[in-house]
Amino acid sequence: MSLLSSSFCGLCVYPQERRRAFEANLEKTGLELETEDKSDSKDQKTYFLKIHAPRDVLATYADVLKIKVPFKKSDIPQSQDVALEWFTQPFRLPGNIMHPEPDYFTYHFDKTKTDFFLIGDKDTFFPPSTRNRICRYWKKGRNAEERYNLYKHWARFLCFYKEQPLNLIKKYYGEKIGIYFAWLGFYTEMLFLAAVVGLICFIYGVLSYDDNITSKEICDPKIGGSIMMCPLCDKNCTFWRLDSTCLSSWQSHLFDNEATVFFAMFMGIWVTLFLEFWKRRQARLEYEWDLVDFEEEQQELQTRPEFEIKCTNRRLNKITQVLFKLLNRCARYCLSGATVTFWISLILACITGVIAYRLAVYASFASIIGNHGGESGIHKNKTLLVGGLITPQLATSVTASCINFVIIMILNFFYEKVAIWITDMEIPKTHLEYENRLITKMFMFQFVNYYSSCFYVAFFKGKFVGYPGNYTYMFGKWKKFRNEECDPGGCLIELTTQLLIVMAGKQLWGNIQEALLPLMRNWWSSRKGRHNPENHYSRWEQDHVLQNFSQLGLFYEYLEMVIQFGFITLFVASFPLAPLLALFNNILEIRVDAWKFTTQFRRPVASKARNIGAWQEILNSVAILSVVTNAFIMAFTSDMIPRMVYLYAYSNSTSMKGYINSSLSEYRIPIRPQNMTEDNWFRHFNTTCRYRDYRHPPGHENEYTHTMQFWHILAAKMAFIIIMEHVVFVVKFFIAWMIPDVPSDVKARIKRERYLIQEHLHNYEVEKLKLQLSASFITEPQTSETSLTPDKHEVLSECL
Repeated sequence: MSLLSSSFCGLCVYPQERRRAFEANLEKTGLELETEDKSDSKDQKTYFLKIHAPRDVLATYADVLKIKVPFKKSDIPQSQDVALEWFTQPFRLPGNIMHPEPDYFTYHFDKTKTDFFLIGDKDTFFPPSTRNRICRYWKKGRNAEERYNLYKHWARFLCFYKEQPLNLIKKYYGEKIGIYFAWLGFYTEMLFLAAVVGLICFIYGVLSYDDNITSKEICDPKIGGSIMMCPLCDKNCTFWRLDSTCLSSWQSHLFDNEATVFFAMFMGIWVTLFLEFWKRRQARLEYEWDLVDFEEEQQELQTRPEFEIKCTNRRLNKITQVLFKLLNRCARYCLSGATVTFWISLILACITGVIAYRLAVYASFASIIGNHGGESGIHKNKTLLVGGLITPQLATSVTASCINFVIIMILNFFYEKVAIWITDMEIPKTHLEYENRLITKMFMFQFVNYYSSCFYVAFFKGKFVGYPGNYTYMFGKWKKFRNEECDPGGCLIELTTQLLIVMAGKQLWGNIQEALLPLMRNWWSSRKGRHNPENHYSRWEQDHVLQNFSQLGLFYEYLEMVIQFGFITLFVASFPLAPLLALFNNILEIRVDAWKFTTQFRRPVASKARNIGAWQEILNSVAILSVVTNAFIMAFTSDMIPRMVYLYAYSNSTSMKGYINSSLSEYRIPIRPQNMTEDNWFRHFNTTCRYRDYRHPPGHENEYTHTMQFWHILAAKMAFIIIMEHVVFVVKFFIAWMIPDVPSDVKARIKRERYLIQEHLHNYEVEKLKLQLSASFITEPQTSETSLTPDKHEVLSECL
């Protein structure tokens, strides 16, 4: 009986001579070939060649690849958390599905020492990931138990609350895919904690809704209704009353409150906990999956065929006197760097275009809504309802965010092609080098593409505006594009809007794309086949028409999750509900990916991996950067620091009463605006207006220069950044130092296993030597028993 190791299906694309030579070479290696008659195929034209690997071939390559197999049952007791067993029971899969195996100590397989290992059933001794069985996934068949169980208990969305059968995934698909789903599942579990804390912070903002004195003053007709604000653009914008921003100020309070500071610091610590606990989880998987001594260089550092073909220059090694291939990298790297710079510049140009759109369209929204609102804000036209609920800033921000998202998705399509083209042009020598370079380029492109608009709103918008009479203009004054001001409710609500649209839109589009594209392609490939009985449409034909899982398949899966990780860490201070959205998305993502693997893709060639590779360093970098970005968001984007400075340094009643008046400066308008009658000009406005800043009023000896309150607030912001960063970083490094990367029980098991390997190998060799000596002693002539016996005992004692 032979074990099916891999499959080769398809049309005869080689010339007959080359095909016969290819098949002959396969048979020379010990593989067995089985050709299916074309009359049995669906189109009755296609031959299918199945390749079987007998036990002897599997044993040979297990020896060559140093596959670790059991040699002794573990004698270390496993700790069981009986106290929480009742709580976790609903989330566990049945034992007959998980098939828990006894814990064994393992060692590299040696074909010459088969009796040293614990070999039970020789047909199932090697895990299924070393073989390749083609079978139907929606019906239980003879050789389909693993895939059937994965489809029924893992790939169905109704199993979203169940644990993942990681061991079964590893056995069927290999360690590299198994480690991805282990990381994705662990990331999702950790998101649950962040989502709960974020939801609590949001609920606090809702419950403290009525205690928001600042918003009450803005909405009060006697306070906010009596404050006339300066126009927010030069031509079409008119004066407006502060109470028109009542709704946006309430919305801003939901995310900009005292709990936001706590949540920003909590997320800085959560990131560290996630990364440190993942290292421990990863170390445990390395041991359980026999990857402790696995060197990825065995597979990943092999020279790529593209390098061998394209690299023709050779140089003599002076030490080894061997010619080695040399690649002229200077010109290729210069072209690569120039291409990367060009595409990043294109991203920034698109962002600049969106900013110009904001500036141009804002005036139109302000003119339309302002004209319908009238001078006093009281009008019977239905359009006033829209003007009362949606400010020009909010309308512009929402439309600009949607346009920016569309641009992001369009550019993202081209970036994938460009990054692959650049990496191919550089001709990396090894597979590992190729993947790391592609990861670096793609993440750099995606980082700028997805996050640049959020960085603009968080750190640039409203920061370089100037003041009435001395505004700052984009592209110079002659373009008349005045730099954007923040919404009167604050810049944080605009950052929240931008983050929500881009993050939610990306996740929604990604799930639709992942689910529909493979389904439609497979439906097009086999429109009628799956409705036929199996004897008319064979199992290998069914899987042959499925999509091929490319070498970069996991690369795109990791990239999607890492980009999401950036959203919920870099800008989470502006949107505490971001982890909750990510949690819902990942619960769906796990099942969508499982469904794709079991139903829409051919079974990929199993490969090993000890960890998530270069993505670990990217996650560490994003985690460090997130502490800085959230500190700056709380200091310069949120209004928390100005409110605290006013409360503890300038308030007479130790409350927030009077904060609005304190945060607005006054400006004397030199001439009457063109769109206002002279009567209204003198009767309603008294030639002055207010604007958001801390400057001396007109008539002061230092008019329109910053007040001392401005410098106090700036000092408080800088102090907050320094304190928050140092506190979070100290806690992060303390947690990282306190939590070991490898659990103590795993360390003990590794040491115990290495000790037993040496002891059992020594005993095995001794027993083998005893048998050899005994056999030779029996076969030798019994010439002199008295003379031979001491010699034999002496030899045996020396060997022992």
